[in-house]
Amino acid sequence: MGPVYDAAAAKRLARERGWQVAPDGDGWRRVVASPKPLEILEARVVSLLVERGIIVICGGGGGIPVVTRKDGSLSGVEAVIDKDFASELLARQLRADMLLLLTDVDAVYADFGTEKARRIDALSAAATALESFPPGSMRPKIAAAASFAGKTGHAPAIGRLEDAAEIVAGGKAMRISGCARNRLTGIAKFVSDGMGRAP
Repeated sequence: MGPVYDAAAAKRLARERGWQVAPDGDGWRRVVASPKPLEILEARVVSLLVERGIIVICGGGGGIPVVTRKDGSLSGVEAVIDKDFASELLARQLRADMLLLLTDVDAVYADFGTEKARRIDALSAAATALESFPPGSMRPKIAAAASFAGKTGHAPAIGRLEDAAEIVAGGKAMRISGCARNRLTGIAKFVSDGMGRAP
């Protein structure tokens, strides 16, 4: 999280401030925990607004992570909440009929960016190759969608922003059936447990 440093500066800040740092592209960044969200605290307010026909923009960047103290008060923590899991949780708390995770590519691909890239239209086709999806990119989207399908029985979709209206109408996207609930939930758990720490 935060700015990008060169290796010397990152290691100096790690010593001075007790940070954990790691390589990120051409530079170094601070890394913090990336816990799975347990509750969206404003879900009742969001629900009230949605019921009144208001479009609500919320959960940006995954939301602000807090923990509950022994006295019941909330305290902010230095962490990064995954935006896809936050969206999945909010969709469940709102009892949404559909979870739509939008991205900048026209579909989900196994081995994306390689000559072996192949389009995937259902999660079952990708279930044996989850390691081919980048942990900080498509993998959490697939895991969040699988979790939503497994816990609600509703079919989520992953697709391109420009295709959102068509996807909602039943058009092109990767869809995940809620019929194999146990398997989907297991996949989501496997993926989320393997996410580790986030920059």
